[in-house]
Amino acid sequence: MADSTCDLTDEIIEKYNIGIAPLTIRIKGEELRDKVDIRADEFYEMLGNLEEHPTTSMPNPTEYLKIIYEAIEKGYTEILCICMSSGTSGSYQSAKIATETFFDEHPDSSIKIHVVDSRSMSQGSGWLIVKSAMLREKGFSFEELVHFNETYKRNVKHFLCVDDLNHLIRSGRLTNASALIGRILKIKPIMSMRNGKGAIVAKERGLNGVLNHYVKEFIQRNDWEVTDIIIIGYTSERMIAEKLLNKLREETAYRGEVFIMQMGVAVGTHVGLGAVSMFFIEEGHKRDGLLINEIHAITEKKNEFMKRAKQTINH
Repeated sequence: MADSTCDLTDEIIEKYNIGIAPLTIRIKGEELRDKVDIRADEFYEMLGNLEEHPTTSMPNPTEYLKIIYEAIEKGYTEILCICMSSGTSGSYQSAKIATETFFDEHPDSSIKIHVVDSRSMSQGSGWLIVKSAMLREKGFSFEELVHFNETYKRNVKHFLCVDDLNHLIRSGRLTNASALIGRILKIKPIMSMRNGKGAIVAKERGLNGVLNHYVKEFIQRNDWEVTDIIIIGYTSERMIAEKLLNKLREETAYRGEVFIMQMGVAVGTHVGLGAVSMFFIEEGHKRDGLLINEIHAITEKKNEFMKRAKQTINH
């Protein structure tokens, strides 16, 4: 089971029997459940015209408890719950409370439940869910899936670029330092996760620069032994996601599966229109930050200049 910020498609949710605890979105005084009372396309059509910005709230523990009981009624004896980062939401804590409540009510139960703090946002947790479901199909045990998630959750690499940082700043989804930097930058900032919260790690000029950055970093960081799926996310512009997919196919050696999925209402509330994201497994824990990327960019330009200068001298 998961919270609705995993932003997986209805087809995948149904195929792998994933129970979804919906976040609540408050729009113009009305409380709506993500994926239940309001759908993504409907939300993005109205988002630009709202006078008061929507807010979100975490799933209630009773939502998770309901999923647990429904799963048991269907005959399931093992439940793996993967939640969005505890650094950005109380969803993980709600799932833990629900689990504790269940075992308080049934102390002798043999049911196995494990809750994962994915340290991820949006389809970062979705990546872990899909991969876990695929491993389960291949015969991996519950304990092996728990081990996989707890081992690799910090290696799920996020890239997210938004048109307007104000949504993330307002909701506290950015670190304080990144929020300050974001207000200063006049070009497209690229974010990743740091200590369970979003942080700006690079900046590019224009959409092509952003997509080039994604592809270049993927080539340098990807764990080719583990990454057999990539998720590309978008809010309102699917053609941006498709352009990124084409670049990956044309410019990298990756031939695994790529999913294009729309970010849902809860995530869209915080990232806004025109956002594009990418998720895969990173090899090791490579340092990533705005200053580091700026230094790398300067070094690359210097090396390129010296190469051209040498070619001119030789000619």
